[in-house]
Amino acid sequence: MEDKSEILQGTLDLMVLKTLDAMGPMHGYGIARRIEQLSEEALLVNQGTIYLCLVRLVQKRWIRAEWGTSENNRKAKFYSITIAGRKQLAVEAKDWERVSGVIGRLLQLAPRS
Repeated sequence: MEDKSEILQGTLDLMVLKTLDAMGPMHGYGIARRIEQLSEEALLVNQGTIYLCLVRLVQKRWIRAEWGTSENNRKAKFYSITIAGRKQLAVEAKDWERVSGVIGRLLQLAPRS
């Protein structure tokens, strides 16, 4: 694999929720591409993985799905964040900040001589 990284387990939900919160309703392919673009192509979003994530988030009622027409005039499911999803986004973002801060501090540790 080139310089693209698989997405850390547990972070895709956060990225999908944030993307929908910031961008409004989008179809699955659009969400995946937007995450890849924002990562400057450093992250690879597997199409199967994004759709499993979307199904899981719909089941949790953090997002909703509605049929619509895509830019290229095809029928597609569009996903949007719900009020419960916005609450969960706040929880997930706070947790991510905490965990990434801990990892950052660990990486600052000096090696033993």
